[in-house]
Amino acid sequence: MLRSLGQRPVTGSDEDPRVAELRTAVSRLRRGLAAYPAEFPDRGIAEDELAALAAMTVDGVPETPRLRRSLLLIAGAIGSVSALSRGLSDVRNAVDLFGEQPRGRG
Repeated sequence: MLRSLGQRPVTGSDEDPRVAELRTAVSRLRRGLAAYPAEFPDRGIAEDELAALAAMTVDGVPETPRLRRSLLLIAGAIGSVSALSRGLSDVRNAVDLFGEQPRGRG
């Protein structure tokens, strides 16, 4: 694609699109959780793991096992809160972009 004189490439254009997708999904779920008015027992766990996921998107491509562990903790913490199910699904889909879950040996 040709650029006009003086135009710069979009910032972050060399970023892994999976990381960008994960960052966006995590941000949306964090905002949804912050806006959710009711308290529930594992809210702190969900907030901590979402913060961890957000931090993982800063330094390049995160480790898939760590992403999956955080996803499981978040799902366990907010899985029954139907108002957050769309955001949780978006995070799960973003984590899935990093590859399939390893299969057992055999």
